[in-house]
Amino acid sequence: MLMPARVKFRKMQRGNRAGLATRGNTVAFGEYGLKALERCWMDTKQIEAARVAINRAIKRRGKVWVRIFPDHSFTKKPLEVRMGTGKGAVESWVAVIKPGQVLFELDGVTEVLARECLRLAAGKLPIHTKFISRHRAS
Repeated sequence: MLMPARVKFRKMQRGNRAGLATRGNTVAFGEYGLKALERCWMDTKQIEAARVAINRAIKRRGKVWVRIFPDHSFTKKPLEVRMGTGKGAVESWVAVIKPGQVLFELDGVTEVLARECLRLAAGKLPIHTKFISRHRAS
């Protein structure tokens, strides 16, 4: 699973998810991309499941870029534990997703295959997404 190699502080505050993505909102590396239309915390398992779905569908023909990285930890207290006694243990790592952010990019495949690959990946994600192309503003 994806996670940072090291961080300065293990436990983070919840942060702010408001607004639109100002960076990472255009296709930069490949020809086709998958753009987020909603905001969420995307878990490492969801990112990995989508990546595996893309790689299986393209059958090693093209190149895939994962444009997001889970660098935000979130904590959770065990079930049936009373209030107080500090913050819970780190449960998992998440990527903070804002609307407009490009999640995955593809290159070296036809548009039909790229649409199919990214459709399969979108089925693994907890948000609505949109297929975009570098040359066509869709």
